Amino acid sequence: MSEFLQDKTKRMELLKHMIKQLHEGDAPEAVRTQLVRLLGQVPYDEVVEVEQQLINEGLPTEEVLKLCDIHTEALEGAIDTSGAKSVPAGHPAHTFGQENRALRKELKELDLLYAKLEEADGESPTDDGISDLLGHFHALMDVEKHYVRKENLLFPFLEKHDITGPPTVMWGKHDETRALLKSALGALDAAGGCTMADAQGLITLVLRPASSAVDSMIDKEEEILLPMSTDTLDDAEWYEVLAGSDEIGYCLFDPTETWAPEGAAPSPEQRVTAGRIALPTGGFNIRQLEALLNTIPFDITFVDADDTVRYFSHGKERIFPRTRAILGRKVQYCHPPKSVDTVKRILSDFREGRQDHAHFWLELGGKFISIEYFAMHAPDGEYLGTLEVSQDLTAKRALEGQRRLLAYDDEEQS
Repeated sequence: MSEFLQDKTKRMELLKHMIKQLHEGDAPEAVRTQLVRLLGQVPYDEVVEVEQQLINEGLPTEEVLKLCDIHTEALEGAIDTSGAKSVPAGHPAHTFGQENRALRKELKELDLLYAKLEEADGESPTDDGISDLLGHFHALMDVEKHYVRKENLLFPFLEKHDITGPPTVMWGKHDETRALLKSALGALDAAGGCTMADAQGLITLVLRPASSAVDSMIDKEEEILLPMSTDTLDDAEWYEVLAGSDEIGYCLFDPTETWAPEGAAPSPEQRVTAGRIALPTGGFNIRQLEALLNTIPFDITFVDADDTVRYFSHGKERIFPRTRAILGRKVQYCHPPKSVDTVKRILSDFREGRQDHAHFWLELGGKFISIEYFAMHAPDGEYLGTLEVSQDLTAKRALEGQRRLLAYDDEEQS
């Protein structure tokens, strides 16, 4: 038997046979036990190769998709990723992994909330309990950027290397997860005033399936997709993945480290922005424009016409914290649940042309803060998005009299 198992071809034939057993309805746990006993640990590349062979032999992709979770259950703990390449911080594969860790943190918090509510007595859950669940599911919705980067940046390169099975199957699982998350958010939005029994049923029937789908996809990525991708793509291909990543955005993680392969040429985006940006009244090179936006004495955040956060300034003294993890995220999910209705109303009024400015002010930590929202339109009237401007007006409110002669603030204080 040991000689048989050392033969890769025969080992893969056995693995293929086991997967076919799953398709024929054999119990996943029984197959898993047999697989572990006979094979020990299965190299991840053989799992990918076997599934690709099954698809090439005519097994419908829809059938692979339908039974993908059964495969994962059967192979859980039996896939060897020890031979996978390591990658440095800033590499797209490293970023995918860090995002998975951030998602797992949210899932862990959700599991604690589920257990608390499932064990609770009383007629109805507290508003805070439902609000906490809603907040964590808003965070999980950030996985959309993670999936979109895989689908539009990573999968095309795998397909160029004739690896079509895993991308096709995973894209289908992405769509299933998206639908489950959307249903969970909708159910939580409507859960105000529900009974404890209703809340517990909601967890069992809607919330756990959604969070489990996210968790299952993380397993598929960590055990199969990412090791396979680091073995398959070369540095130049990964650099192209990196070049398109900022535009889509990141999931619950801000990749602050930079990575580039040795001797790499500028990415397409870098070549486009290397010169001056011409505007009707002048222009800047990219360094000048960045310095200008970070020097203005207030914070700005730009949300595009699709309600997606696309830019924020990064001056020395920020009023509200921002990280690049919000880029590419729907602005509705960047606010606490109690503020979401107000945000939706402002965006709707701006988009429909009913209003073009909203102003709030408050006292925060001894400071007087102004927060303004402006509708942005093209010359032809097309709605382009919304600009948020936040400013600390404490010092300006205290001004009296007049200053007509030059006097630097630090000189005046001395």
